Amino acid sequence: MKLTVQGRVAHAYTGGKTFDATLPCVVFVHGALNDHSVWTLLARWFAHHGHAVLALDLPGHGQSEGPPLPSVEASADWLLAVLDAAGVQQAALAGHSMGSLIVLEAAARAPQRATRLVMIGTAYPMKVSDALLATARDRPLAAIDMVNGFSISTHAAKPSYPGPGMSLHGSNRALMRRTLAGCPPLDGRNLFEHDFRVCDAYAGGLQAAARVRCPAILVLGSNDQMTPPKVTKDLAAALKARVLTLDSGHSLMAEQPDAMLAAMRTALAPG
Repeated sequence: MKLTVQGRVAHAYTGGKTFDATLPCVVFVHGALNDHSVWTLLARWFAHHGHAVLALDLPGHGQSEGPPLPSVEASADWLLAVLDAAGVQQAALAGHSMGSLIVLEAAARAPQRATRLVMIGTAYPMKVSDALLATARDRPLAAIDMVNGFSISTHAAKPSYPGPGMSLHGSNRALMRRTLAGCPPLDGRNLFEHDFRVCDAYAGGLQAAARVRCPAILVLGSNDQMTPPKVTKDLAAALKARVLTLDSGHSLMAEQPDAMLAAMRTALAPG
C-alpha cells in the first residue's frame, strides 16, 4: 500500500489483505536498518483475524522515499501523519528496537490515538557504544555482522522461521545489506550510522512515558545483548507496563516467531 505522507511516498505492508480503516488497526514500526518484512508473520496473522494492518517502511528504508528522518521525534510525527493519510483515528502501536522509541513518542504526542503501546526489544536510554558507532560509520558491513552476532542468541530457531533450513543470521544480514544499499548517504553518513545515532540521541523517553494513556506492554528477550532487559526497569515503571520475557535475543520476531505472536496476541487482547 502506497500513501503520500509529508509530500513523499510511504510504503506499508497490509498483511495480504486490502486495508480497511474501519477495522481495529495495528501499526508495526521496524528497527535500525530493517524494513516492514520483519513483521510478516505478525502482520499476516492480524490482517487475517479482523484487524487493519500497517507494517511500515520508515522514510529512506525499504520502499518508502527518503531521506531518513533526523530523530525519534520527527519519526513519531511522520507516524501520526501516516495515520492521517490512511484515514485511521486510533491504532495499536507496536515497534521493535528503534521503532519502539518511535511508537513511544507517537503515543505520547497523541495519547488519544494510541489504543495499545507494544515495545519489543526495547531499552531506554538506547545508547550505542562508541565502538559500534565508529564501526557503523567506517565499516558498515562489518557492523552488520557484529549486530547479527549480538542480536541472535542461537544459530537456528526450531522450527526455523519462515521455514526449515532458513538461516537467521544469513537472512538478517541480507536484509540489512539490502536496506543499507537502498539509501544513498545523507550528509556523509550511511543509513546504519544514521539509525544508530537516532537511537543514541533520544533523551525524552521517560517524559514521553508519563504522557502515555493507553495500556503498555514490553516484550523483551532474556538473552538480548543489544537492549538488555535490565535497562527497561525505569521505563516499565513509568509506563506501568506489563512485561513479557521470551527466551530470545534481540531479533525476537525471527528467533521466537510463535512465542512473539502469542505475546502480541496477549498484548492486543480486549480488556
